[in-house]
Amino acid sequence: MMVFVSKLGILIMAGFLLFPASSVYGHGLGIDTIKSVDVQGKELSISVEMPLNFESDQEQITITATDEEKDENAKNVTFLIGLYHDGTMIFRNYFFTENGVLPIKISSQSGYDNFQINGQQDSLLGAYYNTESSPIEIVGPIFDSGGLYSFEIEVRTIDEPTNIIEDSGIYYADLSVVSTSSYMEQDSEGNDVQFRMKSYFDKISSLTYDPDTKEVRFEMPFDWSENKMSHIPVVHEEVHFPKDFAEFLSPSYVGYANGIELFKASVTIDDYTEEDERIVHFVLLQDHLRFLKNQMKKSGEPLPEKIAFTLTTSEKISFPLVAYTRSEDFQVNLSWDPVDLQPETETNFVFTIRDGQTGEPMRNSDYTIVIIQNGQEIHRVSGTAQVGGGFEKFSFAEDQTGPTIIKFENIRDTGQETEFGIVVAPEFGTIAMLILLISIIGVIAVTRKTGSILRV
Repeated sequence: MMVFVSKLGILIMAGFLLFPASSVYGHGLGIDTIKSVDVQGKELSISVEMPLNFESDQEQITITATDEEKDENAKNVTFLIGLYHDGTMIFRNYFFTENGVLPIKISSQSGYDNFQINGQQDSLLGAYYNTESSPIEIVGPIFDSGGLYSFEIEVRTIDEPTNIIEDSGIYYADLSVVSTSSYMEQDSEGNDVQFRMKSYFDKISSLTYDPDTKEVRFEMPFDWSENKMSHIPVVHEEVHFPKDFAEFLSPSYVGYANGIELFKASVTIDDYTEEDERIVHFVLLQDHLRFLKNQMKKSGEPLPEKIAFTLTTSEKISFPLVAYTRSEDFQVNLSWDPVDLQPETETNFVFTIRDGQTGEPMRNSDYTIVIIQNGQEIHRVSGTAQVGGGFEKFSFAEDQTGPTIIKFENIRDTGQETEFGIVVAPEFGTIAMLILLISIIGVIAVTRKTGSILRV
């Protein structure tokens, strides 16, 4: 659960946890697919899949060519593959697959100044190919640095191993290895504060914190050309900072990219994933990137070769809060009135129970609401939301302040549950800051099949 600390004895940690960090990544969620590759009248799609981290001794890259018309794997394909990182070519070699699927094992082993490719090679183009006893393997420090990796792919044979094709076109797939970097900045009193960045796209080139404006700024290289943007489903960046960094804690944040304010859904708070750190996620979907590009083009200036992010604090709070059960079968929306929670004031908690897939209200939904403080129940009530929504009234006693859990149990008599958190802290005025606590039973608003974050 959450940890609440402060220089004043109580730190109000605020914000919304809108998705688990493992749910959304950059550049194809570890896979990038090139559509409509024209090879001798055939329409192929070529996908490249690889891990987001190369942490184990052996990982695998898989490249697959599919005949789009027949909806089956292409046969006897020879790829000419070039791999590039940070503007440098790592290798450029031929690879052959009889069934259209090309697995390449990656073995990260110490003691290598460079890498080597192991495997059988054919006599026609010298293409590496897999056999049961001798799989293709790249050994050495090939993916030892995070950031964007670009695969340059040409198709040189198809249908028959000897059917050599000239000038079939060059196509690119871009995938990311997660890049983590640390930056030591100073707060308004000159104390050191460590920020961490985790990028699921390209490497972060710089980060600064301005204590006067309470802004974090960081930059990342970015190519705004259409041939690159057309196969970027999402750009995902994480800003990490200590939970006890009081001057930068806020109920919510506003994000900017190249000076343009981002949509609310693009900037989200995660107080759950790390015990000692708050994470603020920047998530830019392809539509968001196109919007940014169009806005920048209006200035008449050349497009920058980067995205310059700005993160600033905001006191705005938006209802409703949204939480999902672990199975994501049910979604619960919650708001309350008055917004400023105070002891000895009747609060009207308004909620809706929805279908987790469609978002539609679910009629005749049984529920139990439990209010918990300091691990103890202070209120429990059960009921049925006849039209899918309802309300419950409750007045906190004078001594019932601090972190409070609002739990929905046994939703629709299924045993499923989820919970929210609020903080009532009259010592600092009538402040009601929000912390959406997704516990071991909660999961939040990620569209499951598209990777888009829509419900916020």
